[in-house]
Amino acid sequence: MTTASTAAFRQVITNPLKLKLFLLKSLPMAYLAGIRIKELSDQEAQVIIKYRYLTKNPFRSIYFACLAMAAEMASGVLSMMYLHQAQPSVSMLVVGLEAEFSKKAVGTITFTCSDGEAIAAAVRVAQRTGQGSTLQTLSVGRDEKGEEVARFRITWSYKARVKKA
Repeated sequence: MTTASTAAFRQVITNPLKLKLFLLKSLPMAYLAGIRIKELSDQEAQVIIKYRYLTKNPFRSIYFACLAMAAEMASGVLSMMYLHQAQPSVSMLVVGLEAEFSKKAVGTITFTCSDGEAIAAAVRVAQRTGQGSTLQTLSVGRDEKGEEVARFRITWSYKARVKKA
């Protein structure tokens, strides 16, 4: 994983049209929910989800599954960035999820994951050893006032793909 490959990935995934096409093709529910990437750097990703007709629950807030989707995307896009053009190729998979909800989620919620360095290190371990590595990431959701509404701990598994002869 090079700085050039992470920069190339960021350029593609932060382009609004290319992001929409990617979501429509690969994550259609995230596309329908209106999830968007607000910021992406080597260390941090911010993903937004808005209270809308397709994300609401009967209690006039964002449905918890939609919040989970946005939280997972915050750490997932960092993982994808470090896996982009990785040699050897590495697969990623969510193997655990814990959530805490502290406030009603209405309006626009921004999920932030600041585990970029740890994700890069876990990917390097999987590449170097050929063994799987796991990492628990943290995505914190805040409303427009900056108040925390939820935090998700998402455990990722990274495993180098073995080429078959």
